[in-house]
Amino acid sequence: MSEPTGTILTLHVERMSYGADAIAHTDGGKTVFVSGGAVPGDVVNAEVTRDKGSFAGARLVSVVEPSSDRVTAPCPYADICGGCPWAHLSRDAQLAEKRANVVNSFTRIAHMDVARAEELVAPTERPSDDWGYRNKVELAVATVRGRSTVGMHAQDGKTVIKVDRCPLLDSRYQKAVKSVSGALNYLAGSHDLGIDRVGIRASRRTKDLEIALWTTPGEFPRAQVAKVLQDSTKASSVVRVLTKGPQKARKVTGVERLSGKGCWEERIAGGQMLLSAPSFFQVNTAGAERLVELVLEGLSPEENDEAMDLYCGAGTFTLPLARACDYVSAVESYGPAVRDLRRNLEKAQLDNVDAIGGDAGREFPDTDADVIVVDPPRAGLAEDVVKQLSAQPARAIAYVSCDPATLARDIARFEEAGVFSPVRITPVDLFPQTFHVETVVLMSRKDT
Repeated sequence: MSEPTGTILTLHVERMSYGADAIAHTDGGKTVFVSGGAVPGDVVNAEVTRDKGSFAGARLVSVVEPSSDRVTAPCPYADICGGCPWAHLSRDAQLAEKRANVVNSFTRIAHMDVARAEELVAPTERPSDDWGYRNKVELAVATVRGRSTVGMHAQDGKTVIKVDRCPLLDSRYQKAVKSVSGALNYLAGSHDLGIDRVGIRASRRTKDLEIALWTTPGEFPRAQVAKVLQDSTKASSVVRVLTKGPQKARKVTGVERLSGKGCWEERIAGGQMLLSAPSFFQVNTAGAERLVELVLEGLSPEENDEAMDLYCGAGTFTLPLARACDYVSAVESYGPAVRDLRRNLEKAQLDNVDAIGGDAGREFPDTDADVIVVDPPRAGLAEDVVKQLSAQPARAIAYVSCDPATLARDIARFEEAGVFSPVRITPVDLFPQTFHVETVVLMSRKDT
């Protein structure tokens, strides 16, 4: 039965999707994805926004009966900003829903027996504060009729809303959001800055604060921008990241230091890491540290071991492995991250790592590893990489994933190869107030 656009439905919300929407069903059994902040247990009125035949989309209009898991978000922008879609769901409920999404991915995509999935998937770990946990936020920039708005993407993903703070960012640096916004609005009054977005990275451990301006190449008032931002934020580093190409596939062509160190420094897992603005680092430092602990606990590296770290980035897992093992082969395809990795190894005085730049499949190390960690991007592992890993004599593999769907697909491929099998699956909540979850899967050889 179709649900015409504009129809108001009264729905009982059942669960969260792996996304911003909650899931409910009509009396006729049709699935409805409800956006706008509904949480499981709510009875809501929702307006139908689309009907796709087998399912419909709707937007929350009002809460008729609130769920016992509904909370008031401390962020004044929670109902309009797209950054905290689960902000009205209690923390315990968020943890349960994230575990359920991981279990669902393994049963639905990997075709794992429900009982086995329930046994393998541990409760979701909670390594950080619920708010103020992020070491990084990104501000969007929109220019309309010569006036710039610096803020956050709205829930529609298109509009930019002005904000004076982001409660997800470490509380010590909340004022930086307003300071950066004010500084750029002032500068935009006399210059066409051509800024696409602004990254703010802040560390409570090292006290570093970096402001990164992402722009296209061209004329730029470097000295004035550096002075205004430095005066308003007291940043330890201000940089300009130069990019070119279409919006969805822009490539970094260079990084200019405008003032300060020209990089951001964080302390993690007993060591220090330097990161250039384009390099990836988990936005939750306490959470990243827990990932390292889970990987090391699961792999139990020994001093004579040879390790392999694929998609290694700037060295989050490489450095701890190098301290624990005899030798590490580390592969990363992203140029800025490879340079940061080599710099971090030199800074840590670790000379037992082969830092390899290139695609993990094409540059797969010609070695026999005892322990392996893989931390691929959201797309997961290519099929040929699963095959190459399955041919390794390693006793264990730790797979760190940011996407339950591609993770489940890849684990099914490992099981089909018949060499490695999961023995523990641990969801870790690095992203409170959102649907995202990081997962660490420990796999061991079937013949051990």
